[in-house]
Amino acid sequence: MESFEYWVPTRILFGKGAESKTAAEIQRLGARRVLIVSGGASARRSGLLDRIEEQLRQAGIVFETFEGTKPNPRLDHAREGVRRAIALGAELILAVGGGSVIDTAKGIAHGAANPNTDIWEFWTGRAPLEKSLPVGVVLTISAAGSETSDSSVLTDEASSQKRGLSSPLNRPVFAVMDPLLTLTLPVWQVKCGVVDIMMHTMDRYFNPIQDNQLTDAIAEALLRTVIRCGRAAVADPTDYAAMSELMWAGSLSHNGLTGLGGVKDFAPHQLGHELSARFDVSHGASLSTVWGSWADFCLPRDPARFARFGREVWGIREPDDGVAARAAIDATVHYFEEIGMPTCFSALGIGLQDEKQLAVMARAVTFDGSRKIGSFVVLGEEEILEIYRRCNH
Repeated sequence: MESFEYWVPTRILFGKGAESKTAAEIQRLGARRVLIVSGGASARRSGLLDRIEEQLRQAGIVFETFEGTKPNPRLDHAREGVRRAIALGAELILAVGGGSVIDTAKGIAHGAANPNTDIWEFWTGRAPLEKSLPVGVVLTISAAGSETSDSSVLTDEASSQKRGLSSPLNRPVFAVMDPLLTLTLPVWQVKCGVVDIMMHTMDRYFNPIQDNQLTDAIAEALLRTVIRCGRAAVADPTDYAAMSELMWAGSLSHNGLTGLGGVKDFAPHQLGHELSARFDVSHGASLSTVWGSWADFCLPRDPARFARFGREVWGIREPDDGVAARAAIDATVHYFEEIGMPTCFSALGIGLQDEKQLAVMARAVTFDGSRKIGSFVVLGEEEILEIYRRCNH
């Protein structure tokens, strides 16, 4: 087992009825003024926002609700949230929603605690993030894992850039995880969530440091669970058993547990971020689109790793590593297709891209040549371009 440091300070309140504990948890933390951040109309229409607001009202907590967060969370919307939080004198930011809402709440928390710094300075690395407000979460979508992660993404629509920020200050102080809140999700969101959970695990599993037997076994067990429960949840999003397993898997997939001792790769995420920023496609759909092409490109680097993935996750019993590795990639791509997720540009709905556009996209992933991505296989502009070419059908 390799060395690591691990700290996840998020208090988890999981299970049926956990939603009712939200105000008490805020009181336990001593917060008296709260900005609630939510997405579109669904949280209001379902009655969830009304119930959360009533809890806070009964507890004597002053609050304002900031609605309208969109998928691929927008920088300008987060900036407006910062202004609202400062005007309110917010002491805690409460996200009621999924990953985009939570990431927006994190951005608002950082901006409210640092009123003299534009939050995009943190995401571009031009300013260090040294303080923030606490963030609480009432989770409604099992996917991003942002409710326990140290990560957050924002999209600057003006420049079509989607950037991620990793910091211990991104960890929420608590997460209310009531699976009942996920049983009314549209099936498309369930599908995207299944892919996102798998990818958060696989982007840690495929890394150049592999002497971590327990970490690998945890990741493999999580993937087997998500594959099995993902099928059940897509067939019936009201299946509480399947949806509750996915909710917990989403948090474990992105709180660091499945990659302890390793080095994160996350190249498929970077490839997908460019697609979601440029074409405004769903995050999970962007990931399923690029993974097979990324895996094809990376296969020669370490067939044995893909072979283990096939044997331990997919139950492939082929003794030859090369054959087992190829079968593992095919099984993953076929699973994405089975649950109705895209695996190429045409299926994603963005159409075939000409060579010039592919080159522009590859250049953008490298931040105009200022970085390479990945650790399992380090990818520069030419390698990224080749992967996009393989997606382009």
